[in-house]
This record gives sequence, C-alpha cells and structure tokens, in this order.
Amino acid sequence: MTISYNWLKDYINIPESPEEIGQVLTGTGLEVEHIEQFSTVKGGLEGLVIGEVITCSKHPNADKLSITTVDVGGKVLPIVCGAANVRAGQKVIVALPGTALYPFEGESFTIKSTKIRGEQSEGMICAEDEIGLGDNHDGIIVLETSLPNGTPASVHYNIQTDYSIEIGLTPNRADAASHMGVARDIKAALNREILQPSVEAFSIDNHNLQISLAVENAAACPRYSGLTLSGITVAESPTWLKNRLQAIGIAPINNIVDITNYVLHETGQPLHAFDADEITGNKVIIKTLPQETSFITLDGKERKLQANDLMICNAQEGMCIAGVFGGLKSGITEKTKNIFLESAYFSPDYIRKTSMHHALKTDASFRFERGTDPNMTVYALKRAALLIKEIAGGVISSEVVDEYPVEIKNRTILVKDKNVNRLIGKAIPRQEVIEILDRLDIKIIDSSDDGYTVSVPPYRVDVIQEADIVEEILRIYGFNNIELKESAGSDYIAEFPINDINKFKNTLGSLLVNNGFYEIWTNSLTNEAWQTKHKLTFKGEPVHILNKLSEEQGVLRQTMLFTGLEVCAYNINRKQKDLKLYEFGKIYFNENGKYHEEEKLALFLSGNTETENWQNKTAQVSFYSMAQFVYQLIERVGLNGIKQQTISDPLFDYSVRLSISNQLVGKYGKVKTALQKEFGIKQDIFYAELNTHLLFNKANPKLVVTEVPKYPEVRRDLSLVLDRNVSFEDVQKLVLSTEKRLIREIITFDVYEGDKIPQDKKAYALGFTLLDESKTLTDEEIDQTMQRLMMAFEQKLGAVIRK
Repeated sequence: MTISYNWLKDYINIPESPEEIGQVLTGTGLEVEHIEQFSTVKGGLEGLVIGEVITCSKHPNADKLSITTVDVGGKVLPIVCGAANVRAGQKVIVALPGTALYPFEGESFTIKSTKIRGEQSEGMICAEDEIGLGDNHDGIIVLETSLPNGTPASVHYNIQTDYSIEIGLTPNRADAASHMGVARDIKAALNREILQPSVEAFSIDNHNLQISLAVENAAACPRYSGLTLSGITVAESPTWLKNRLQAIGIAPINNIVDITNYVLHETGQPLHAFDADEITGNKVIIKTLPQETSFITLDGKERKLQANDLMICNAQEGMCIAGVFGGLKSGITEKTKNIFLESAYFSPDYIRKTSMHHALKTDASFRFERGTDPNMTVYALKRAALLIKEIAGGVISSEVVDEYPVEIKNRTILVKDKNVNRLIGKAIPRQEVIEILDRLDIKIIDSSDDGYTVSVPPYRVDVIQEADIVEEILRIYGFNNIELKESAGSDYIAEFPINDINKFKNTLGSLLVNNGFYEIWTNSLTNEAWQTKHKLTFKGEPVHILNKLSEEQGVLRQTMLFTGLEVCAYNINRKQKDLKLYEFGKIYFNENGKYHEEEKLALFLSGNTETENWQNKTAQVSFYSMAQFVYQLIERVGLNGIKQQTISDPLFDYSVRLSISNQLVGKYGKVKTALQKEFGIKQDIFYAELNTHLLFNKANPKLVVTEVPKYPEVRRDLSLVLDRNVSFEDVQKLVLSTEKRLIREIITFDVYEGDKIPQDKKAYALGFTLLDESKTLTDEEIDQTMQRLMMAFEQKLGAVIRK
C-alpha cells in the first residue's frame, strides 16, 4: 500500500522527514518497505532554469545550427542550438551542464559541456518533449513570463515534489489502509491530534432526483448509504487532485471517478458513482442474482455470476458487482450529468468469495474483504459530495438514504493488568497504558483493582481478544522500549547439555541432506476442499481462519501432505521429476473445544533414485526406498522397540504404521493416485509423516565404541517360502530370539512372488552374517546355528526351506 507524504500532512502535523516518519510507522507495526521521491514530471525539472537569449547568430560550420549567448541569472553561457525558432530576446528553458533530462520517449541522458562543430556549448535550450512535458518537438519552448533569469523551471511549471511511502500492510490491519488510518497510528505513537476534514458545509440543495433503496440481503450488506447529485460536469480533474493520486500510483480518469478514489484513499471507505440516468425505475436494489446470470463489467468482459455474488441492481438488471467491480452500462462517462453516489459496508466473506471467484482484485475489494468501518459510510458520502460540488459543479438533489437496520456496536474486552505485564515482559504503569489506549480510540468503560474493560471501535477488525489489546499497547509503547537483560544465565550449572529440539531437527536434517534431500518450507494454511472432496478425516476438527485471505488458505493444515504435493507438482511441471524433499512443520486441530498443534517431519520421494549417468543404471524410487530413509532416521534417533504394521489409510494406496509403546511414531507409503491427480501429478509419490516431538522425547542416541573384531565374519544364505502375511519383521524377531549371540546382521536380498510358488506364498532370500568375538567359528558351529534357524522357521512360521 502506498501513502503520499504530502497528503498525509493534511491530517496530522508532521515536521519530521519522510525517513523519520517511516521509522515511526515501522515501530508501530506498519512496516515501511520503501520511500521514493515523486514529482509530477519525472526528475522534477531539477537543473533546468529560465534563461534569456541575449544574442543569436548562425553557426559558421553548420547551416542548421545557431550560436547563442544565454543569461541564466548571474552569468551568460554560450549555447549551440539546433532549433529553427530560436531568437534573441526570448525567455527559454535551459538545461545546465550536469543536468539529467528525462524525455517524453526514450532513455534519460545528461547534459555536458562540449564543443559542437568547433564551437563551445555550455548547456542546452530545451524543447517540450526533451524535458518530459509533452510530445511536441516543433521547436524550443518560448515562455511568456516575468520571472527573473535563473529561476528554477519547476517554479514556473509549479512542479510538486512528494514522497511515496510504501507500507507492507499485513492482512489484519485493514484500519490502516488509508491516509487517515496511517495518521491514526502516528497520532497514537507521537500523541498528536488528527485533523479530519469537516463536512459541516454539507446541505441538501433540492429533492429533484429521488432514488429509492431496498436491501434484500442484509447479511451481505449490513449498511448501505447513498445520495444523488444533478447538473454535474464530467471533465479532467484539477492539478492538485491528479497530483495526489499520481503520488500513490493511481492514474487520473475524470473528476468524478478521481474524487471517489481520493476519498477511498483518504478515509479507507470505498465509494461508487452510478450514472443516475441509467438506473432504470429510479430504484437501487442490493441482492443476489440467479446462478450463471451474465453480467458485463467495466472492462468489457462478460462474467457468469455465482448465486452468492452480491449485486447492486436497478429495477430490471444488475449494475455493479457489489464491492468489487462496476458494470459497463452504469459507469460514469463524459455525457453523465446526474449521479447516484454509493457508500456501503459489505460483508467481508461475501466480497472475498466473489473477488476470488472472478479473479478481480480492486482497491475497493482489497478493503471490503478485510473489513471496513461501518460508521464511516455517511461521512465519506458527504465528503465526496462536497468535493464533487466544488470540482464538478452540480447540486445535491436528495437526502442521504441510509439503510442500517442493525447497528454494529463496539466490542467490549476485559483486560487484566497481570496479563498485560506478563505478555509484554515489563510492568507498565496503568495510567500510561490507559493513555495509549485512548490515543488508539480504545476507551476504558469500567475498571477494578486488577483490570479494566475496554470498548473497541468496529473499524479495528483485528482487535477481538485480550491478547490483541496487549499487542496494541506494546506496539505503541515501543518494542525497543522493552529492555533486554545484559547477559543470559541460569541459577545452576547444568551437568548435562540441555536438550534442544532445534539442534535435534538440524541433526535429522543433516542426515537427510547427506542422502540427497532438499528442505522445503510450505504454508501452514491450506485448502479444506482437498479433504472434503475425498472425505478425509483427521484427528480433531480443522481450525478455520476467521479473517482468511482466500478459500485456498481457509484452514490450518491437519496433514503435511497437501502443501508438500503442491511443491512436488510445481517441480514436476518444470521438469524436475527426481525429488527428495523434507519439511519440518506443524499440523493443527481443534479437539473438544481446545486448539492443538503437533510437530511433524514430512518426507517426499518421487522419480529416480539418482540422476541418470553413464556409469550406473538408474532405478525408480519405491516403497522400500522410503522405508530405508525412515529407518535411517529411527536408527539415528536411537529408538528401540519400533513396531511396524501394514494399515489401510485413505491417504495411501498402501502404507505402514510405526509405533512404540502404543504411541504413533508415524506412517509412510505410496500416496493415493486419486489425490495425486488433484495436483496434476502422474508419477508415483511416496510420503512419510513422522511425529517430531515423539522422536525427540524418545531419542536415546548412544555412541558405543568397540574394538575391531579379531576374528572373521561368516556369511550364509538361506531361501525359504512363507505365507504372504509373514513380514520381514516377523522373520527378524524369530532369528534374534533363536540365536542372538552369533547373528550380527540379517538382510533380505531377494523377494519372489509369482507363478512358480502358490498364490498365497512368497519366497525370501536371506543373508546371515555370523561372528564369534572370542574365536574363529568352525563349520560345525555354523551348521548347527543354521539348523536351529531352519527348524525355527519350519515350526513357528510354517516355512518351506528351499535347498
């Protein structure tokens, strides 16, 4: 959002420089991102002065050039000029050496002292297009002025210099989306008075143009105000008004439209002007129209309306998409003589949905969808009407019609002193707190020994609970005024290092990065439609955002999957198909009326295991690839006793659940194909979601240093046929319970399921590594161990040993 420094000074006394005001605003939470000087003519005509041509003669070495001497105030300069209309005695515009010129077309250039065809030239006599005043290049500018020589050209042309202050406005601060809104923050921070323009001169001239009003959807339009003006003249706006709008990046259109834009950026209240002669039946109706109704907007595009798009209609048809965009038929043209002026308070939910659906982002929708001030409608209407009378002529031809059936009242919030001091981290005297709140238009309506009740005006849509009041106190008191301790310390010397979850995350992240993973950060806000469409349920209920930016960011995520799939889709669509991604983040849910959040680690695998190269044949990642990385993490954490269980989960085509002591460690598997299609992903995605806090709390990493074995290891392989429901984990447990002393490692190097064995069977090829640390194993000892294992497989797992 852009604010004009000069415009801001219309509402509050500001002796400070733009940079100093920028620091004040940033301190209050309105972060100033950029300050740029603005001039009504680019460059502000800096370095250009009024001069008088003293002499003018032909150039001896060029037929089309003239040699002049020009008095620029206190000195006379020789200047070579190529204009055919240059004459002695003329008042002209001179660019002195070193002046940067910004022409009407083309790149800027700098004037230098130079020789032209052998004659010295100390500047340039300028044409209109050469200094950006227009496109005329018929000759030099000849002035009719009594201003003395050397007077800056900016004085003659009344060039205004301003500063555009760019504010990174956060979505919750709709109250600051105007010059008066920003002035309110300066008032609170610097304890100065606001100078609000008076509308006391407003009066009704006649009642010759009556427009009746009907609000059929009061939920979508809690307040609607309007009046008419007749006999206006649509024309170009005066210079001061155009300068104001151009300083904040708005192109002037005509005086009526410019006034509505001016009042919008002054007060934060959007206005809309209708050509009253196009209002059929002299009736304005606020309602919704049937689904798929066609409507042509001001940009000439035909749009199909939704059933919940609020419309401003006449007796026959729609005229405007309420709070978003005007219609082609009822807009202001040069022929307009009578207008109906609208000032309303619309439901943010309705405007947000309509704006998102039609992909229409306007200055009006920006404010309405965040929440405007319901008490500003009539003031803004009167302010605009007075400006129209002053600039466009005409008379006010109706009473102010104000439909406001249910008044939106101030919110009351109970504030406890102890909570203010606890959250801020410093005890601020209550009287100082009360003074800060008063400057914020937050009034104390009741008080007690330990707290007080405040009344918050409706325009502060972001202040709804006690913590918000504390935040308001803190931002005006000043974050920099909260002292930090000179040193950090504790009242004891720790015998062991304190466990730090961030260091823990870094450890796991380093392991993943070393395995080729890239870390991603995604938004915690997601689209509830992903889970409702596929009838997915998670722990608890979703947490809905009250002041949501869009439906696509309407809830806090209950799984890390959806936001990660968006990243996968983004990369795959850009031909980056081999993906190893991880993210540490949080999921959120509401359970039994309480909000909860849980730390999660998400892994995503897709494409090939490694980039294709001439040395190795590449292979596609698989379920087992993900299993390998998950178990590397578990091994690094030092978790023992992990149980693995095959589960049916709506997020996966097939998946595994990991638990320890009946607590869910996580799950992993192949993402359901139907979910992938929602994101336009055709290749397989494997996903794992682990409970970071549980891993952290259960972590027991132990570094055990042992001597290198003196005696050799022995490898034996075994092939056996088992029931399909027997897992490798079952095999592993049986092996370790049968022969724990000599078995050092068990691996599976092949699994077969096919037509050469029964359908309900599978074949495992297992490798066993045996070692006795006290002596070399004999063949007899090895054979006895393998016999015990084969007997256990046959008796306890019903295995058939393939010999």
